[in-house]
Amino acid sequence: MSDKFALALHGGAGPKAGEDYSVVEAHLAELATEGERLLRSGESALDVVEIMVANLESSGLYVAGKGSAPNNEGQVELDASIMEGHTRRAGSVSAIKDVVSPIGVAKAVLENSPCVMLTAEGANKFAAEQGFESVLDPKSYYILPIGVTEDDIKNYEMFHGTVGAVALDIHGNLAAATSTGGVFGKPAGRVGDTPIIGIGTWADQDIAISCTGTGEYFIRAGGALTTANGYELAGDSLEEALWRLLDEVERLGGDGGLIAVNKKGEIAMAYNSDGMKRAAVSDSMDIISTTFAPCR
Repeated sequence: MSDKFALALHGGAGPKAGEDYSVVEAHLAELATEGERLLRSGESALDVVEIMVANLESSGLYVAGKGSAPNNEGQVELDASIMEGHTRRAGSVSAIKDVVSPIGVAKAVLENSPCVMLTAEGANKFAAEQGFESVLDPKSYYILPIGVTEDDIKNYEMFHGTVGAVALDIHGNLAAATSTGGVFGKPAGRVGDTPIIGIGTWADQDIAISCTGTGEYFIRAGGALTTANGYELAGDSLEEALWRLLDEVERLGGDGGLIAVNKKGEIAMAYNSDGMKRAAVSDSMDIISTTFAPCR
């Protein structure tokens, strides 16, 4: 056990230039403060990333959980995934409907199921069996997050968002978690990168990663494993490894961002969109929380 820890959070790489996200930045800083307390007290990275993402989901400030919008058939479909680095245990759900915490269900898949991913009706059935809270009145529960308009939810790929967390705990273990309501105006059944282990989320003994952006491009670019392989196999620095993925996403025509921590406690956060809502803290760094500050 050591005193070394690190935590990074993101609230999505879909903010609009010129919009005021001070409320979001304050919320991310508040969560980072709580995450720091938990990590210092010895909580596991896996539990901390779940707690962080569950709070992001329930806030209604981001395109995840309560801040999600219906697809083009009027249903809210949610995706989430979580992974523990040193064991490589992982769990995810895709196209799950009307559960309060998709990331909680994903963690239950990790802990209580022989599967890695459950989808649609099967994911909802599992959530019910595990006793997870359902959204009883979707029309009154879901709200538009800051910076999102009614026009955004009608136009596929005009607006996207995701939340995520990555952490290194004082036991030397890494974990990552990601959750999303997907892109606005999406067709029913559409699934992006978020619930795909190795694409939207990845954690191993060396690095933990959570992605956000236009999922189709992250999938085609190889996602989080492109970053992990760059860092672990190609000798990239942590920062270079993030840009290895983002540059390929951009080449393919997409945008987004990602956050990562490594076993040394280093943190990197990068995006090629207008901005990325993000916060970070470690044993050697005070809390930062920002949206549009340059990242390269």
